[in-house]
Amino acid sequence: MTVEEKVGQMTQVTIDVVTAGGVGVNHKLDAKKLDDAVLKYHVGSILNVNGEAYTVDHWHEVLNAIQNAVEKSRLKIPVIYGIDSVHGATYTLGSVLFPNAISAAATWNPALVKRSAEISAFQTRASGIPWVFYPVLDIGRQPLWPRMWETYGEDPLLASKMGEAYIEGLQGKDMAARDKVAACVKHYGGYSMPFNGKDRTPAILDERTLRGLVLVPYEAGIKAGGATVMVNSGEISGVPGHANYHLLTEVLKKEWGFRGFTVSDWEDIKRLHTRDRVAATPKEAVRMAVMAGVDMSMVPYDFSFYELLLECVKEGWVPVARIDDAVRRILRVKMQTGLFERPRPDAAMKAQFEQAGFHAANLQAAREALVLLKNNGVLPLSRGKKVLVTGPNADLLSVMNGGWSLTWQGDKEALYPKDKRTIRRAVEAAVAEGSAKYVQGVSWEKELDVAAAVAAAREVDVIVAALGEPAYCETPGNIEDLALPAAQIRLVEQLKRTGKPVVTVLVEGRPRVLRSVTANSDAVLWAGLPGNEGGQAIADILFGVANPSGKLPFSYPRNVNGFTTYDYKPLENTQDNPAGWEFPFGHGLSYTTFAYSDLKVSAPVMARGAGVTVSVTVKNTGARAGQEVVQMYVSDLYRQVSPPNKELKGFEKVALAAGEAKTVEFRLTSKDLAFVGLQNKWMVEPGDYKVAVGGLEGGFALK
Repeated sequence: MTVEEKVGQMTQVTIDVVTAGGVGVNHKLDAKKLDDAVLKYHVGSILNVNGEAYTVDHWHEVLNAIQNAVEKSRLKIPVIYGIDSVHGATYTLGSVLFPNAISAAATWNPALVKRSAEISAFQTRASGIPWVFYPVLDIGRQPLWPRMWETYGEDPLLASKMGEAYIEGLQGKDMAARDKVAACVKHYGGYSMPFNGKDRTPAILDERTLRGLVLVPYEAGIKAGGATVMVNSGEISGVPGHANYHLLTEVLKKEWGFRGFTVSDWEDIKRLHTRDRVAATPKEAVRMAVMAGVDMSMVPYDFSFYELLLECVKEGWVPVARIDDAVRRILRVKMQTGLFERPRPDAAMKAQFEQAGFHAANLQAAREALVLLKNNGVLPLSRGKKVLVTGPNADLLSVMNGGWSLTWQGDKEALYPKDKRTIRRAVEAAVAEGSAKYVQGVSWEKELDVAAAVAAAREVDVIVAALGEPAYCETPGNIEDLALPAAQIRLVEQLKRTGKPVVTVLVEGRPRVLRSVTANSDAVLWAGLPGNEGGQAIADILFGVANPSGKLPFSYPRNVNGFTTYDYKPLENTQDNPAGWEFPFGHGLSYTTFAYSDLKVSAPVMARGAGVTVSVTVKNTGARAGQEVVQMYVSDLYRQVSPPNKELKGFEKVALAAGEAKTVEFRLTSKDLAFVGLQNKWMVEPGDYKVAVGGLEGGFALK
């Protein structure tokens, strides 16, 4: 390969660069621009969509046109196309749109998450696209952050298990298989912890917090075989992610042995100069990023990276050895995805794109993603009830999908499939004809016809108020106040005064503070972002067709500054402040009841390098079948750096018939007890440990 060909492989541009015009189904490629990109600049990758989702047929046209250009090149190295398929094949019309990550985490069911990834991979690859920018393995501990819904919540073990399952579902054992894609673990690392809660703003993190918390899911994702890594678009303690040699090279590539390639986030190498001001010139920004360990630049609108990196190589600023390393990594992933053997879309897969089983799996995922937070006996509802459906999120599909859904912001309601039900339509279908009324009441921020909603409420048996947020993604989702907007709070207050029971459904990408909503609701159902089957799943839970089994993957704050996580430190004094949470991490109710008994630890002492088994019996003591998430927490009573009050060390979701009991076992080894000590290295200390499962406690000592 020439140096020009190598540098081209490291260059990624958006499809706008090779577009003649049009949006979505009207999009057209520009053959001259495409030839320039592939033949003159040798681009290794193209990404994104021109405005809104394409049909499968149009994706095939686009990708075949790109391959036609590739076949005119000297080396005929296939272009790897990348797309943000974050909860399904999100940029292909007619695809299955699953619950987003925060809702997927609420299932506490890695098998469901893996299945959703398998279907997402199938439909993405059926579109002809071999590379997916997912999963997000940032930790969701900053509830203001507008991308919290893209994470698997606040706990590193839960996020790791979900991320591993998703990667396995996307990639399988052979990424070259016709129905598999390459995963992209992102946004490495610390992007989700901005100090002020705004997107792409600084995080302030020490090495111990990074290693002991933030990087844990990333390492799990790399060990699970994640093929590529996208770089943190923000900065950590003054060091931009794209200039962080320590994380990109020393930790990721050397310490963890990562053999895939890293890709920048959108335009972020340029921003080392224009925004972050750590590079005095654009050329210095390119040199800095490449030498830090960035292998591919999402430029994305021009070929400046290609031109500047060529200058850097020719002037000796960047050694050819570094270029070779980056290109080797890129070509390896292209080989692993089978692009050299099958560079074109598989025409036979188009006929298999739509499968009834895909939608059934999505409905099951959406049902298990719903978390019943409060129930004063009003749920499940009888089908004979008269129901008022109200609220800003009652009659929209976009709000249940959020960003990265058919468009970047996900807010073009007209693009969503007409055969999927909103909450309003699903409730109407669940009751007798004419027994459901709909009055919107409020928008997200303003009162519209609250008086009409109150009048309608007096004529029904129960009120379903669908509250929350509009669809949003990234920086446009920044907010100044975590509290649910006042108009929505007042709507529930007014409805409660009618004396009719109020069931509040929260459709939101982050936990908006509820103020008086909980007190004025007889039941509260957290729906998060449950995807296209969300409306049907919500109705199924409300009317008892399905039994809720979801558990919160984050601590729901009671106050706008209540950012205390479940694993708080003793110094936080949360044990003296029970008002710290509206609802705790791991909380979720059912229509049946479960009893725990016989907690046993197999030995009073764990020898270093050995382990103990923790067992507990769980019984369904109610009248209907249900699923329970058995959660095991361990507390290290004393250590050289202050310990969390408890840490999740195991979980299992079990299905139990009425009256059925099951013994669940967890294996604990000394590795599970490791922490990052004073020298910022993982270590294990002897000492006493407490184990807690379902309100029962036991203990052991590590010698």
